[in-house]
Amino acid sequence: MIDLHTHSIFSDGELVPSELARRAVAKGYRMIAITDHADHSNIDFIIPRIAKVCEKITDVCHIRAIPGIELTHVHPDHISSLAQEARVLGAKIIVVHGETIVEPVMPGTNLAALRAPVDILAHPGLLTEEEAELAARKSVFLEISARQGHSLTNGHVAGLARRFNAKLVLNTDAHSPRDLVDRNMAVMIAQGAGISEKEIEMMFVNSESLVDKAVGR
Repeated sequence: MIDLHTHSIFSDGELVPSELARRAVAKGYRMIAITDHADHSNIDFIIPRIAKVCEKITDVCHIRAIPGIELTHVHPDHISSLAQEARVLGAKIIVVHGETIVEPVMPGTNLAALRAPVDILAHPGLLTEEEAELAARKSVFLEISARQGHSLTNGHVAGLARRFNAKLVLNTDAHSPRDLVDRNMAVMIAQGAGISEKEIEMMFVNSESLVDKAVGR
């Protein structure tokens, strides 16, 4: 299992990164990105600390831990510049908090994220055809979410991704240990979104390829 969207106490998660990683190991994870919520107020605080602990975790915990960030409720005009700042600070995986239907995310966030130097558009809600085509063209991964609420539009996202050949990844958006899922549950979540067995396997390959690209930066 590879999960590229999780949260620790550095935003609204329940666990310190080390316990989050340990819980992930117990679920059979091989790789995890810690992507706490950030905007201009805290990004310079979060990323260096996550990067430091991820290095320690990877050394001894039988899991590759990757420092990341989730740009959350950032104004669309600021997403690109903040993503660039995040990369300079050491974020290897940059996630943008997309236009989920269960939060009042500012319209235009999805498009701004897809035009920015980011890796994953998380829970993009009622993704448009234009956005799906842009995700494919810009090689930004679209998220199938295991998180309650955000997962309501998984089927819609999967259908447009298939139509426009956009790449998918499946993440938990974990905030507590209860949110982590093993591979079997991840497969069932994907099946519930109408994703085929072949497409599910490709999602896992996509996650691994994204990690390879990220750590090679």
